[in-house]
Amino acid sequence: MKEVISELSRQLALGQPAALATVVRTQHSAPRPEGSSMLRLHDGSAVGSISGGCVEGAVYELGAAVLASGKPELESYGFSDDDAFAVGLTCGGILDIFVEPVTGESFPELNSLVAAIGADRPVALATVIASPEPSSVGRHLVIDASGVRGTTGDPKADNVIADDARGLLASGTSSILTYGPEGQRLGTGVQIFVNSFAPKPRMIVFGAVDFASALAQQGKFLGYHVTVCDARPIFATPARFPSADAVVVQWPHKYLEDEASAGRIDANTVLCVLTHDPKFDVPVIDVALRLPAIGYLGAMGSQRTHQDRVARLLSVGLPEEQISRMASPIGLDIGGRTPEETAVSIAAEIVASRWGGSGRPLSNSRGRIHSPERRSVVSTTAG
Repeated sequence: MKEVISELSRQLALGQPAALATVVRTQHSAPRPEGSSMLRLHDGSAVGSISGGCVEGAVYELGAAVLASGKPELESYGFSDDDAFAVGLTCGGILDIFVEPVTGESFPELNSLVAAIGADRPVALATVIASPEPSSVGRHLVIDASGVRGTTGDPKADNVIADDARGLLASGTSSILTYGPEGQRLGTGVQIFVNSFAPKPRMIVFGAVDFASALAQQGKFLGYHVTVCDARPIFATPARFPSADAVVVQWPHKYLEDEASAGRIDANTVLCVLTHDPKFDVPVIDVALRLPAIGYLGAMGSQRTHQDRVARLLSVGLPEEQISRMASPIGLDIGGRTPEETAVSIAAEIVASRWGGSGRPLSNSRGRIHSPERRSVVSTTAG
């Protein structure tokens, strides 16, 4: 929904309604994750994507019907892989999509949601997508650290839903929750879709080199908040790294220590060490491998550089088990030569590390592309 939220806010400010379609459940090889959204605007234009093109035509038409009726709809698209072409969902997945008419009156909590997302604050949007009481379908709760705005129509249920939504938000998960009519956790009949908007994960690139500029572009493309850090002010300049959100002139290990102490390094943080100079690399890798948890740590260099780096890390007291959690040499073997190609190989390894991918060609694999047992993988660095 992040990709459409600003346009939705703009349309409502102009007094124009819109139909908001949101993926609330996926099964099998669904093309887009839960929370993906598309708008059908009052003038007939569309913004965003919920299926990569497979069923968007049908959802677009449903959006028109929803705008005309003023009533939300929950629809399911797609069957098995064998039937996929017949129903239009070519990937063989199943999507449950909630389409709701949105006006300033129906979604007064939107401004608080937009403000939290714009400020990069964690926030969750809970929407009633099914209920025995039709008038409650389409109601919203916006939940963040400052409190809860909106209502499902039952204050007791609001409290229960808000508590559960905070749990999903803490893990960065979007999902459907099921309750009884008064918010009973073991009940049925009421379905709430919780869309979690966590702050962007961080990518910190150590080393203001040409590879870092290309990697910063890849990091932004993948949705990271990118920082480039180097102790050399002549190289670490915003002009050389226009894609980076921040360029920091500081010794890498000192910067990482400060960020960790401030609580800004977590299990989603990606660290890429590109200087392949031991006076920079070894201290920052030493700090990184002693942190409680990070998402990924990779270091650039040849096999000879890697062996020298390992020996230096062993000499400062890091055990081999800790060192083995570092991806070095960094990146997947795709035969890249240029900084841009190298950045693609690093980005591919980061994605594979996050989701437990093998890195082998999909043409050589069998079964589902998005395996149900495959989940986001966090690489912890504590012993």
